[in-house]
Amino acid sequence: MARERGAALEASEKRKLTKQNLNKLGGIFRFLLPYRSSFFLGLFFLLFSSLTLLTFPYVAGKLIDTAQGKDWIVSDINSIALMLLGILAIQSVFSFFRVWLFSLVSEKSMRDIRMALYDRLIRLPMTFFDQRRTGELISRITADVSMLQDTFSVTLAELFRQLVTLVAGIVFLMVTTPKLTLFMLATFPVLVIIAMVFGRFIRRLSKATQDELAAANVIVEETLQSISTVKSFVGEAYESARYGSGLSRVVRVALKAAKFRGAFISFIIFALFGGIVGVMWYGASLVSSGVMSVGDLVSFVLYTTFIGGSIAGLGDIYGQVQKAIGSSERVLEILEVDEESAAGIQKSNFSGKIEFNQVKFHYPTRPEVEVLKSLSFHVNPGEKVALAGHSGAGKSTIIQLLLRFYDIQQGEIKVDDRLVSDWELASLRSHIGIVPQEVLLFGGSIKENISYAKPNASEEELINAAKKANAWQFISQFPEGMDTLVGERGVKLSGGQRQRIAIARAILKDPSILILDEATSSLDSESESLVQEALDELMKGRTTIIIAHRLATIRKVDRIYALSDGNIVEEGSHAQLLQNEDGFYANLVRLQFAD
Repeated sequence: MARERGAALEASEKRKLTKQNLNKLGGIFRFLLPYRSSFFLGLFFLLFSSLTLLTFPYVAGKLIDTAQGKDWIVSDINSIALMLLGILAIQSVFSFFRVWLFSLVSEKSMRDIRMALYDRLIRLPMTFFDQRRTGELISRITADVSMLQDTFSVTLAELFRQLVTLVAGIVFLMVTTPKLTLFMLATFPVLVIIAMVFGRFIRRLSKATQDELAAANVIVEETLQSISTVKSFVGEAYESARYGSGLSRVVRVALKAAKFRGAFISFIIFALFGGIVGVMWYGASLVSSGVMSVGDLVSFVLYTTFIGGSIAGLGDIYGQVQKAIGSSERVLEILEVDEESAAGIQKSNFSGKIEFNQVKFHYPTRPEVEVLKSLSFHVNPGEKVALAGHSGAGKSTIIQLLLRFYDIQQGEIKVDDRLVSDWELASLRSHIGIVPQEVLLFGGSIKENISYAKPNASEEELINAAKKANAWQFISQFPEGMDTLVGERGVKLSGGQRQRIAIARAILKDPSILILDEATSSLDSESESLVQEALDELMKGRTTIIIAHRLATIRKVDRIYALSDGNIVEEGSHAQLLQNEDGFYANLVRLQFAD
């Protein structure tokens, strides 16, 4: 829960606009470079859109003066009204192209960022994923990139537009009505200072509200993920009370924030309109003394509205840019992580010889726990070898090191008499096939899941692999056949069906080295028989390593390595190891059959 609350704070975190932080946002600008011509053309339309709109208050003022009989370059009020409509029409055209061009740039550049992020993510080492939650990484490719998209499509355009309006508006007013402009500008600092003090305090309370809401949402997430546990322990009332308590805390903090926000808004309305009253009073006195015309006063009020709107808009834009810096920082953090070292020797086929020599290893996230301690063993080409031992003995770790998900701290791991670090990663992993204990299929069709091992496989090859895996008998019974959707993680198929799909995928891959993570341990007798037949077919002529959970299934292997606490304590065939009645393996067998 504390980690989820921290994530919520990170999501709402705003970075200060320092030079260093702006450089981080600038690091994202490289994705805009391919579309810079469209970006600068959009800036051109934005500039002229803003400047065109700024002529509107001036011409509107002249409309009032002309109606009172004063001369201007156009003395007909109808013509001036048409001129105002023309200004609006030209501004609308410029605005359309500005919005379309900025959208074009942001959509394409954000597509490139998402692609670069995803491409980098799937090529990062396993240590990276060990240290981060899946939800956090998905948030970076969705929420953080969406924040950047808003920044490049809306926020930056608005920033330029508001700055142009503010600067050009003040310059024009200083030229036309300097006294009234100075009087107006004198009221701004007080409003800005008070707004900053109030705004900072309200932001803190808003963060606290988000924090409490995130904590309440975690309760919902935990409950729904473990709904069967909640129901079996009759915990509905307890969970409802827990969620209600969390929501009460949210309401308490939110109401406190609402009080201050209400006070702040009330003050701003009073101060803002009070300032307008003051400006109008001073302007009226200038009109009555003949220093300025009524039209000039109308122009001034309209310009003041534009300038006030720009100042208010800049405050919101400032906050958006701060958030965008935080998002860019998190996106760049992933893009700057080094990928797995993929370079090395390529080979079209492996003989399947494996050798571990004095291997010591601990996971990077747990350096204090040594998982493998000077472990040595070998597997000859075509041999079937089993790894037996208690949970946590290091069996799965051996497979992960063979696939080079992690680099070892000491010793050597060789495949075909070459260090695994010398092989090109794609070449090494393409010759190793895995049938896991818990099969997680992709949410597409059966065909897509089997062909994942060989995307260009023909229909005949797919059916042949399915037949060898004893999977065609149930696939052919589905109305859609190979095009049957398996559902998310394969939930529409039974455990035995998922296992046979995984075996068909491994058969299609045709690996030199096969890893079986006791693929029949959680199946019923009929499914186990069918899956075992398919596995026997798959193991023919391949170097096979079996991670053994049910020891009865490994009686026919060439050699068994018994692991305990990161070491191999015994090796031999099933019969040989049972002869030592006091041995580690014999004790494992007795315990399992006693159970």
